[in-house]
Amino acid sequence: MKICTFNVNSIRARKDLIFSWLEHRHHDIEILLFQELKSVSENFPYQDFENYGYNCQVSGQKGYNGVAICSKLPQKRILQDYISQHLDEQKRVIVSEIKRITLINIYAPRGGLRDTPHFNYKLDWYDKFLTFLHQNFSPQTYLIIAGDFNVAREDIDVWDSDILKDSIGTMPEERQAFTKLLTWGLFDCYRYLYPQQQQFTWWDYIGGAIWQDKGMRIDYIVCTKPLLEKLDKVEVDLWPRRRRTPTPSDHAPSIATFNLNLK
Repeated sequence: MKICTFNVNSIRARKDLIFSWLEHRHHDIEILLFQELKSVSENFPYQDFENYGYNCQVSGQKGYNGVAICSKLPQKRILQDYISQHLDEQKRVIVSEIKRITLINIYAPRGGLRDTPHFNYKLDWYDKFLTFLHQNFSPQTYLIIAGDFNVAREDIDVWDSDILKDSIGTMPEERQAFTKLLTWGLFDCYRYLYPQQQQFTWWDYIGGAIWQDKGMRIDYIVCTKPLLEKLDKVEVDLWPRRRRTPTPSDHAPSIATFNLNLK
């Protein structure tokens, strides 16, 4: 089973790119988690995804944020009332159950410079999300959290740790918030399999950063230990990011393969 996370930076602007990419991959991904839809739920292209065999659960917002889970397997959206009340005024979280697995798709706040409202909101959001995990889940269950975490965990996760030191996404407070989340009982799938390998998931549009590989790893797939034992592979597919047309997102999709049979 393949699970993909992809910050598309506008689902409507990236629709043609997504379907070209799926055809390029011969439709091999069962579950797609999208972030930064920049669209209300009603305008999501449900029928286009249904034509490719996906049913979609969507939490959208006009012009900003928004997350979706599209699955070839039946899914049930859960905990929406709790999320709406306590966590998700900005449409950053959606949760579905697929067979025995709980999937949480997140789009964490980008934040801002230290001691600004955006910086404080980001850290507060991470605290609230951790409380959400404590109150609703267990590290002993099948749980996958994927999405744009907007944090580069370690220096290996940025193209130049000196130039980017203490910038948005690398500040110690942000990294500590992410680490605290992992210590609840989650594992960074990519880093677990490839402890010394450098691979980015985001590159600025400016200055041809993708062609110079001047990027950051800020998109992750993390899971609980019972699923970690079934993890086979994690890849970052650069094909959609290296397109000139259709216009790409500034992120590339990350795909994790688990040895599970959920049919």
